[in-house]
Amino acid sequence: MGPLKLVLFDVDGTLIDSQHAIVAAMEAAANEADLPMPTRADTLSVVGLSLVEAIARLFGAFTQDDQARMVEAYRNAYMTARQHDGAPPFFDGVLEAMKSLAARDEVFLGTATGMSRRGMQRIVETYGIAGLFATTQTADDHPSKPHPAMVNAALAATGVAPEDAVFVGDTTYDIEAGRAAGVSTIGVTWGYHAARDLEQAGADAVIDRVADLVPTIERLWSGS
Repeated sequence: MGPLKLVLFDVDGTLIDSQHAIVAAMEAAANEADLPMPTRADTLSVVGLSLVEAIARLFGAFTQDDQARMVEAYRNAYMTARQHDGAPPFFDGVLEAMKSLAARDEVFLGTATGMSRRGMQRIVETYGIAGLFATTQTADDHPSKPHPAMVNAALAATGVAPEDAVFVGDTTYDIEAGRAAGVSTIGVTWGYHAARDLEQAGADAVIDRVADLVPTIERLWSGS
């Protein structure tokens, strides 16, 4: 068996299609502060950041108390949407691709997400996929992407060298975090940022189809 390898995934917009719940929850945060609702495009543009950073980008600076109220309003609305509509669905084919990678003895899977640890745990429990992940890094424990802390922590937790790791994400924040940690990066266009932006952020590959995910990871590992 060769060196250990790691495939690290963003979650929102990469693994699961959660945009409806995100937009509704951000509207609740705006209402809590009596502020205009940002456009759908603006809201989706900050997916991938930690919640505190996303709210600051959309609405500006607030006192800690105001910010805490907006964060709580967002989280409550997101959880309510999930209780009403169920867990956000995986994009078609993504779960199968992950399982095929996890079946390889030398491959670890992990997440690096702007979600809270509670939110990530609910995804894991809902779909019964705890066994897929060797490491789950969340916004509760790290600075927001594009800071590379989540990626570095996943590497440390699995003992995988940066040159043997790939970070898969749908936003420029994911690509920038991966590059800062020295790992290969794949941008996916079924999420929230455009292919052009992912390319300009420095993605090693940009793909439009889930079917291309595993072959692209293999190509990056082979150095071709």
